[in-house]
Amino acid sequence: MTFKNPVIRGYYPDPSVCRANNKYYLAASSFQYFPGVPIFESDDLVNWTQIGHCLTRKSQLPLDGVYSSGGIFAPTIRFNNGRFYMTTTNVTGGGNFYVYTDDIYGEWSEPIYVEQEGIDPSFYFEGDKAYFMSNADGIVQSEIDIETGKLLSEQKTLWHGTGGRYLESPHLYKIGKYYYLLAAEGGTEYGHMVTYARSENLWGPFEPYAENPVLTNRNLGGYSIQGVGHSDLIEDEHGNWWLFHLGFRQIDRWLTFHHLGREVFLMPAKFGDDGWFTVGENGTTTEEVKLNGVTQIFKNNFNFQNITPHDRRFLRNPSEENFIITKESLKIKSSPDTLDDAGSPSFIGLHQKEFEFELSVQVRANDGEAGVTIYMDENHHYDLAFDGSAVKLKLNIGDIKHTKKEIPANGDITLRIKANAINYEFFCGGVSLGTAQTRYLSSEVAGGFTGVVIGLYSQYGDVGNDVPGVPKFNEFTQFNLEYRQS
Repeated sequence: MTFKNPVIRGYYPDPSVCRANNKYYLAASSFQYFPGVPIFESDDLVNWTQIGHCLTRKSQLPLDGVYSSGGIFAPTIRFNNGRFYMTTTNVTGGGNFYVYTDDIYGEWSEPIYVEQEGIDPSFYFEGDKAYFMSNADGIVQSEIDIETGKLLSEQKTLWHGTGGRYLESPHLYKIGKYYYLLAAEGGTEYGHMVTYARSENLWGPFEPYAENPVLTNRNLGGYSIQGVGHSDLIEDEHGNWWLFHLGFRQIDRWLTFHHLGREVFLMPAKFGDDGWFTVGENGTTTEEVKLNGVTQIFKNNFNFQNITPHDRRFLRNPSEENFIITKESLKIKSSPDTLDDAGSPSFIGLHQKEFEFELSVQVRANDGEAGVTIYMDENHHYDLAFDGSAVKLKLNIGDIKHTKKEIPANGDITLRIKANAINYEFFCGGVSLGTAQTRYLSSEVAGGFTGVVIGLYSQYGDVGNDVPGVPKFNEFTQFNLEYRQS
């Protein structure tokens, strides 16, 4: 049997994995979205189900005023002595911290902060000791008190990498007689790569792998999978080793744009007799990988009946009173914060997981503007907007704010979007309002570290009316989102 990469599709970057209770668990970055740090569970490393988030309370995740690609950076998840730990960085609100839980399906603790600089923090446990590392002046490590987060040793630089820019994503493992220090270099773009070094001592010195980078697609011009890096190593129940890592899919072989964000890929790792390991197919990530005994299952259809609370994403800390969610409908109260603001707009989103999809939703606009947005960040989003009297296609690309087409409409109307890798096309019922290119929502144009999120929203803004004293809810029904595997 073969499985197809990516194994978690859509914007779920910086994967970190651990094994506990005969299952595997994976955490990913969340940046300005709430709740923070999604958690996935798997029995076979290939099929993943989201089971929750680590950061579900504002006390854990203050995001007020955080612009896109701020907030929560790369997490590490580890299991030690019956307890799960997740460490990460809130780059705009407190720095490095960790939370813990004894119940992976339940709530996590309040943050415990660690006074160590850098980002991409990671844990290594050995005996009754806990070690904390991050990328500061190289890869830096200290021993900490796991109960308090206090440093118990000086910070020591373990490794400066191989010379690539943006040394990041450190993880430490003890395998046999060696400590292996895994890292990423080159920047999380087309030059991204995985490198590593090893030592017989926890504190080094570390000897780099002679054939670094051990994994990269940077020289595969014209190949759809690019930006391979930021990884975590894990052993399966059969003694095989695997590397989870991020990467992205270009919109076309010769068009170097990606808008789905950085996704989760899986490649086999193999240790040689000399104790060094290799990854992938000649050090590259492929679309198809052999894994015996596993059947890959994709969920391609989303509607109000099967969308779980774990699927939903909010921008920053949401105002819960603005949303009424049922299995039949979604009601959203308009907010004075718009999609152009770094505030708390009335917005619920799902990660775009494939290039090709068809979406439809019935909308009634009772107050302000209601619609569907294809959202990358505050300055890059396409909105199919209904204000009760007209439907508009609004294109927001940097400083350019343009209404491409407007048609009269009233009552209950159906908004539709059809997408492929190159274009989105927007409809009201059977009438097309035009197309917009995916490239202008790509990371290459918009910048940042996120990916496109498909959102339903309500707002005040350019509709010309003041915020009323008692605003009404706008109503969304008959939502259906169907993907086509690419």
